[in-house]
Amino acid sequence: MKNIFLKFYALLIPIFLLWGCDNFVEVDLPSGQLTAPAVFEDVSTANAAMADVYAKLRESGALTGNGTGVSSLMGNYADELDYYGDSAAATQSFYNNALTATDGTVAGLWNNSYNEIYSANAIIEGVAASTGLQATDKNRLTGEALFVRALVHFYLVNLYSAIPYVSTTDYEQNRHVERLPVDVVYANIIADLEQAQTLLPEDASPERVRPNKTAAAALLARAYLYNGRWAEAANAASAVLNDANYAMENDIDAVFLNGSTSTIWQLKPSADGINTYEGSNFIFTAGPPPFVALTSELVSAFEPGDLRRTHWVGSITDGATTWYYANKYKEQMNTGTSVEYSIVLRVAEQYLIRAEARARQGELIGAKEDLNVIRNAAGLGDTPAVSQQELLDAVQRERRVELFTEHGHRFFDLKRNGALDAALSPVKPGWNTTDALLPLPEAELLLNPNLAPQNPGY
Repeated sequence: MKNIFLKFYALLIPIFLLWGCDNFVEVDLPSGQLTAPAVFEDVSTANAAMADVYAKLRESGALTGNGTGVSSLMGNYADELDYYGDSAAATQSFYNNALTATDGTVAGLWNNSYNEIYSANAIIEGVAASTGLQATDKNRLTGEALFVRALVHFYLVNLYSAIPYVSTTDYEQNRHVERLPVDVVYANIIADLEQAQTLLPEDASPERVRPNKTAAAALLARAYLYNGRWAEAANAASAVLNDANYAMENDIDAVFLNGSTSTIWQLKPSADGINTYEGSNFIFTAGPPPFVALTSELVSAFEPGDLRRTHWVGSITDGATTWYYANKYKEQMNTGTSVEYSIVLRVAEQYLIRAEARARQGELIGAKEDLNVIRNAAGLGDTPAVSQQELLDAVQRERRVELFTEHGHRFFDLKRNGALDAALSPVKPGWNTTDALLPLPEAELLLNPNLAPQNPGY
């Protein structure tokens, strides 16, 4: 990480990033260079600095919808996607289970993620030192940055296991950071989100492109679930589902439109008329696919009559072979006015979180009710599951067909349920239990020996 922290050392260098901010926070930017103190003395430039953090999330790191984000990479690493692209491309290594510690895409995930964390920390520190911002703006910006810091660490810990939890821009501290145990990382994630909840506004931002209290609760629910804190997961999900501003969409074709009532938080495209990277990457109009296609195993996992199969899965045939693609986002091209944004948090996941958390606590009636909300929205009847184990299995089946190609949910679900080996050994060459983790980038281990040891198997 040394290269990252050197690049942004203390944020005292002129901040050119403001000129790259997206138009969803419209500000008149000064003509001169801005140093950190000046940025955080005015709410418009402080907002623009935070907007740049969201642009980073959209363009690189785990959450980007392009081919270097976890939606694509972990879909190929798991059993969601078949790869058809360039055999020399990095995605091929994920698909063929041939990752190494020198893999550039693995290093990119690590470095871009810590870059985003550094930027969030710079916001927190700059806002804290500001004398010009109003208290409400300071609270909101700090809450947003804490939310982002927790979010990115969440993906890092699930990809690499023990990781550093970086909470400062101090280079001398950061160049010697050590990996923390997973439970400590989760404790920090949860602490950041709980603090963010106290600082963020109740109301959703226009277009739901900046997190509010409900977004923090949604991410908390996920963190609690992954951490095995079932009661807290159910309660946090309930806080989201009890917010009247968010609801399941009645029209399945409206779920991934930018005005969907089920969207909790999303990333806006860089310019009006542009839509999502997901649409560009997953949709194809002729066979064989140019990049990726859905696996036959995923397509066959849908029950007869499931609207998600007919509305969220597209197909192309050449007369002899049929290929399938993720059709959640339906726009590939510029549409004049953007109609789809990249959704990170949505209501359906919260029902599935609460269903699982309730089932694990033995609250079987409530678990069934939540599961049926998801099934009924997909045009299916109530679940036939009765016992606790049947309900837990049913939740995982619904997660597979509801959340496919969304930010690595399938891989993480298999991993946290101890099902990776059974699912991937038959379909991934040379699959080993140690492949549940990505390798730490070799270059980072050389720069900072405190990051050792390397993850097993690499």
